[in-house]
Amino acid sequence: MNLLLKLATCNQQSSIKITGSKSETNRLLLLQSLYPNLILENTSNSDDSEVMTKALLSNDSVIDIHHAGTAMRFLTAFFAIQENREVVLTGSSRMKERPIKILVDALRQLGAEINYEENEGFPPIKIKGKKVTQNKVSLPANVSSQYISALLLIAPKLENGLELTLQGEITSVPYIKMTLAMLNEIGVETSFENNKIIVKPQPQKPKPQTLSVESDWSSASYFYSIVALSEIGTQITLSSYKKDSLQGDSVLADIYKDFGVETTYENNKIQLRKGNNYQLSTINCQLNSSPDIAQTIAVTCFGLGLGCHLTGLHTLKIKETDRLLALKTELEKLGASVTISDESLTLEASSKINANIRIETYQDHRMAMAFAPLALNTNIIIEEAEVVSKSYPTFWEDLKCIGFNISEL
Repeated sequence: MNLLLKLATCNQQSSIKITGSKSETNRLLLLQSLYPNLILENTSNSDDSEVMTKALLSNDSVIDIHHAGTAMRFLTAFFAIQENREVVLTGSSRMKERPIKILVDALRQLGAEINYEENEGFPPIKIKGKKVTQNKVSLPANVSSQYISALLLIAPKLENGLELTLQGEITSVPYIKMTLAMLNEIGVETSFENNKIIVKPQPQKPKPQTLSVESDWSSASYFYSIVALSEIGTQITLSSYKKDSLQGDSVLADIYKDFGVETTYENNKIQLRKGNNYQLSTINCQLNSSPDIAQTIAVTCFGLGLGCHLTGLHTLKIKETDRLLALKTELEKLGASVTISDESLTLEASSKINANIRIETYQDHRMAMAFAPLALNTNIIIEEAEVVSKSYPTFWEDLKCIGFNISEL
């Protein structure tokens, strides 16, 4: 499905309800499978979370998680400790190109039995679940925090808990802290000092409790971009959000001050408002802890005619696509001048935006959503727009609600 987004004006006042965070939901779904007396509210309606739910309930010997990278990492750890269970985890052609070796090596250090079905270091993998008694493991921490979170989530079910040593610079610390906070919430004892994380075993079921998932900050980023590109005075209210969020992408509230977007917290909601105080120069952001918002920020800068220098982006090369290369390619179609390295993107300031450009999405939901706000500047075509269902199935309907003119080609 290709969509034409015609030059639009955002409604001066709009309200949107965004479903629960995919990151929080997938962690809690795994914990709920380990401790069934947990009840979850406001869970994500994303494809990734649906895939995770189905996989955890499945009795099949082959489980296909399609494009869901989080599910691949978390389920690898989960099935490794399911005694007397044997499964093959597989996925899309792109998933078979996404590395899993660091996590598999760590699980093997603990005693897990995992083998590669096709290419060494990549899915599909065969997992023979067994009782794991080893409790000390180390792994490189500068590739993906999801490897670390996968180990932490199963740690309380290990007979002797887990002592995890992280080697090198730690990527996406907020996501690790999110995982630990969720373990703490269900009564698991943890510590995180310097490069060592300890999780105590929790053989007993935690007390029955209801856990509410905060709405997704990554999804909120596209509305920050829309407000930034809109007229002064434009307001969008989003729910359900809190100021003390566990999500690393909540840094949006600070970053977008430079674009003139003011964030007000009230009654479990955030109100975004375009003010007249904003920085008209090059935007510099270190996004090591929140790389998923890099595409949104780069497109916002381009739409405002600003330059930007974004760093800490080394994990973007192993996402749904090589996001750095994809961003460079699509922005340059629109008239931008972009340079990239293995971990950075630099955009030159420019007031020129080419019209009626077709944006390729590369099977990446964030490419589709990050470029959509440019419809406030010019007509734009989003190819394979249905890819947004991976994290935000109602995205296009929500854009129509706030005034976007969208039609199918």
